[in-house]
Amino acid sequence: MIIKAYLKPSCGWSNGVRAIMRKHSLPFQDIDIINDRANYAEMVQKSGQPLSPCVEIDGVMLADISGEEVENYLLSNDLVKSSDASAGVPTNAGCSDEEHAKMATKTIRFF
Repeated sequence: MIIKAYLKPSCGWSNGVRAIMRKHSLPFQDIDIINDRANYAEMVQKSGQPLSPCVEIDGVMLADISGEEVENYLLSNDLVKSSDASAGVPTNAGCSDEEHAKMATKTIRFF
């Protein structure tokens, strides 16, 4: 399985996606969309929209998705087995106030 995850370095939603990948021991490419404008542009072009996280699994793009939704996709398509292991962080939660403040200091205009 080839997984590309278009994520922010510090974000509740992005951390939820990372947690699901760890929970199921899935190797994935963690693509930074905040510090690399080409990565963000690629995500928008592939997903057809500007919201993140986006996760591409074997060529199928899951746009603007939470970790919980990624896990549901993986389970419903028999790509992983159900696990009682803890993800360690919320898998369906937005950014905390601290994360928003951290990102506010790194405003990047892409378009």
